[in-house]
Amino acid sequence: MTQEYTPPKVWTWEAESGGTFASINRPVSGPTHDKDLPVGKHPLQLYSLATPNGQKVTIMLEELLALGHKGAEYDAWLINIGEGDQFSSGFVDVNPNSKIPALFDTKSLTRVFESGSILFYLAEKFGEFLPTDVEKRTECMNWLFWLQGAAPYLGGGFGHFYAYAPTKQEYPINRFAMEVKRQLDVLDKHLEDNEYLAGDTYSIADMVTWPWYGRLVQGEAYNAGEFLSVHEYDHVLRWEKQVSARPAVQRGQMVNRTSGPLEGQLHERHDASDFDTKTQDKLQG
Repeated sequence: MTQEYTPPKVWTWEAESGGTFASINRPVSGPTHDKDLPVGKHPLQLYSLATPNGQKVTIMLEELLALGHKGAEYDAWLINIGEGDQFSSGFVDVNPNSKIPALFDTKSLTRVFESGSILFYLAEKFGEFLPTDVEKRTECMNWLFWLQGAAPYLGGGFGHFYAYAPTKQEYPINRFAMEVKRQLDVLDKHLEDNEYLAGDTYSIADMVTWPWYGRLVQGEAYNAGEFLSVHEYDHVLRWEKQVSARPAVQRGQMVNRTSGPLEGQLHERHDASDFDTKTQDKLQG
């Protein structure tokens, strides 16, 4: 850092402080405009974007469908956070925190927000990917809560200052890089003796963690693989390849995706056949 910052006695918001999303972020909650959310034909209505948090839910839904749970059919509507869709009155009704993903169960009239809560809700609803044995269930929840607490360091901390901040600053990048590598070390040591995060069974703990740390060691997230020396984490790399080979994971990460290869982008998903007919390469071809 080249310039010392002295905080004022009372902080005030500067709308144009720079950086990604500077024009839409604000220090208050609630809607900025009136707009109803679309509703499709399926019981589950998902409003999301294929960020790591969004991918958690679409992976879970695709895994449930792969097991034959027809009640897990869903409509996935694209929420463009760069344009402030998350601040519409309809979205705020489902998630007062204005963050994706948000889920509405039209059958039970239940709103579910926070990605970890959504996965827990779906696991309970369909009786899948969450152990029933109390010790194994607790271990699964340990890692689910671990990720929910760890991801802000990776995304909101390291990712922000390394990839999105208007200027690169040494102190915050070093601070969050250190924490992200510590978390990778936690995962690596645990996965040395465990096939999956909750033991020998694939669970919602893996589904919440893979979009963050799996994509990080793939080299996708923030293009920071070399910077963080992710090749050092052999057991995380083994786990990442095992999870990413699952067909439901491959489908789930495509839903509501608006970046990357066109064949990997399915902006909205309303039917299983959409993966074959409505990816962006086919719509634009």
